[in-house]
Amino acid sequence: MSSPDKMPHNSPHHGQKRLFTLKEAAQYLGRSEWGMRELIWGGKIPVVREEGGRKIFIDVLDLSAYVERNKASYH
Repeated sequence: MSSPDKMPHNSPHHGQKRLFTLKEAAQYLGRSEWGMRELIWGGKIPVVREEGGRKIFIDVLDLSAYVERNKASYH
């Protein structure tokens, strides 16, 4: 079985890391780490945290979904 932080074969991000640190997720979206925290605290992006753990991770699929939900066209 593959590592839990690797993408499944049918994923568009196959071969890439699936779980990002806060810093990596912020870089992925082109935001600051505080901007990323605001998205998390505002319930716009969920986090992955082991039970009893303090460190959080962000699923790249949730980051992609956030981008898709917030796309807009200007005429």
